[in-house]
Amino acid sequence: MVWVSATRRANRGPSAAAGNRAALIAAAREVFATNGFDAPLSLIARTAGVGQGVLYRHFPTRAALALAVFEENLTEVETLAADPGTTVADVLAVIVDQVTASAAFIAMLDPTSDDPRVLEPACRLLTLLDTKLADPAQRGGIRAGLGATDLVLAVAMLAAVLARTDVASRQTTAEHAWALLLHGLLD
Repeated sequence: MVWVSATRRANRGPSAAAGNRAALIAAAREVFATNGFDAPLSLIARTAGVGQGVLYRHFPTRAALALAVFEENLTEVETLAADPGTTVADVLAVIVDQVTASAAFIAMLDPTSDDPRVLEPACRLLTLLDTKLADPAQRGGIRAGLGATDLVLAVAMLAAVLARTDVASRQTTAEHAWALLLHGLLD
């Protein structure tokens, strides 16, 4: 007879794959936000309640895991942007909240990257911002002459500041820095 410790999780096999993946993405978002992009992957696996083998089965590299988190963030932004009643400012507010939660993901916005895994989501973001900017009703007070790349640059500037800000003061710093940047973006 084999005894299994009560603290050890039973292996649920392939039926657990979707849940494990979701748990890993949620844990990565939390751990990267608190500990930075270089946080130990073992901490992410522990936080998700899975072993490292499960983590690597779903995400063979740190970049693959970060891209999965970024993909979820981008999906949230796309869902908001699809509503014609939202403005560019509404979309930027969500992006700023995401960057504030985890400045580590701003590298994923780099539209000059040669990596197609990074380039595709960055192009999607630029396209949705350009679409919102093209409609005067959705422009939301953003100064004429500014484009999507200008907005992404402003968010990248915020992220650069936040990447060097301790977690305890990140929210306050983000609010102040974004208010300064927004002053230059609005009419």
